[in-house]
Amino acid sequence: MRPFVPEKHREDMVLSYHRVRTALGLLGMALPLVLIIGGLMDYRRIEPSISDFYHTTYRDIFVGTLCAIGVFLICYRGYGRVEADYIDDDWLGTIAGISAFGVALFPNESPTAQIATMTQNLVGIGASPLFHYSSALIFFTCLAVFCLSKFARSAKPHRRKIYLLCGWTIVLSLIGIAGASAIKILGDGAAQVFVVQYGLVFWFEAIGIWAFGLSWLVKGRADIAILKLAGHDPGPDEDDPLRS
Repeated sequence: MRPFVPEKHREDMVLSYHRVRTALGLLGMALPLVLIIGGLMDYRRIEPSISDFYHTTYRDIFVGTLCAIGVFLICYRGYGRVEADYIDDDWLGTIAGISAFGVALFPNESPTAQIATMTQNLVGIGASPLFHYSSALIFFTCLAVFCLSKFARSAKPHRRKIYLLCGWTIVLSLIGIAGASAIKILGDGAAQVFVVQYGLVFWFEAIGIWAFGLSWLVKGRADIAILKLAGHDPGPDEDDPLRS
């Protein structure tokens, strides 16, 4: 038997969950946009990848935003595990959050780096990119699982379409990141120049993060808030973080 939860407390807890989801969505939507604007204003260019902004004056924004995302994901409990699940929301969010910290704190390779960071001293400068890219792979994979499995499972049809679109966008972005990164690091000639010149890694990363941000904004009921502001009644919502 589930314990009785007063309606006021229930509403407060639901609101808290929605705020966490909305915060994750806003952070995801804002990070690439801030880096694009900052890069164009300060350097007249966009770095070849989002991770390369670690080696610029925008390091604090890159690291701070990813760490904030990591904290929110680790704190996010979500729904309990059901029979069809291999992992529950809590563990999935924790793994995603830890990997976000890995992306933020283990720098990728930089030919201009002069001073080793604490994490580079810990694992070695040469090994730091391996931790960085492994963390990024786990991070994007967890985000795709949230959209394709967790969010889509209990969503209404119109929201389910959004979650599936976001999830597959993240998957395709991850494939694009892997391919473009391989050409950027290992390739030579016209293909490598094309990838670097047009910032393909950056744009694949940005699209994937924007898809992540959109899915969490929808999960945080930002779409319902917009409809209410416009004077429309969206009807009852399917999201209830207290249901088992």
